[in-house]
Amino acid sequence: MKLKNFIVLCAITALSLAAMGCCSAGMFTAGNLTEVQLQKGNYKIVARGVSGESSAAYVFGFSMSMGTVTNTIALARVDGTGMLYKEALDGLWKNYEAAHGSAEGKKLALVNLHYDSDVLNLFVYTKAKIMVRADVVEFSE
Repeated sequence: MKLKNFIVLCAITALSLAAMGCCSAGMFTAGNLTEVQLQKGNYKIVARGVSGESSAAYVFGFSMSMGTVTNTIALARVDGTGMLYKEALDGLWKNYEAAHGSAEGKKLALVNLHYDSDVLNLFVYTKAKIMVRADVVEFSE
């Protein structure tokens, strides 16, 4: 009888811990897609292959990546903020500005945008990493 009570207590504890964990789901692209038509000669490519990346690590969880979406469900985050796509794009712009000066006031757009991801799943540790790469074009009047 004591073994049965112990198993029930362990199951309830495990479910409670899982309900208090953290979850991260990938980016939402449907609401923020912009189509850029590069048909006219009113632009120039100012940077090629600019990139940024971000990662987050978790304990007692699992990460999975499919296409542009990376999902993680875990008990607790131990590294990173969990805002992978925002941080990766912020890093891309920071790298652009380090090489080409401030982007403020310029008519810039990201084209040929690529998202790559890498996940590491161990028994008690999972890590998700997002890399963003794009070319930057500047439009003229």
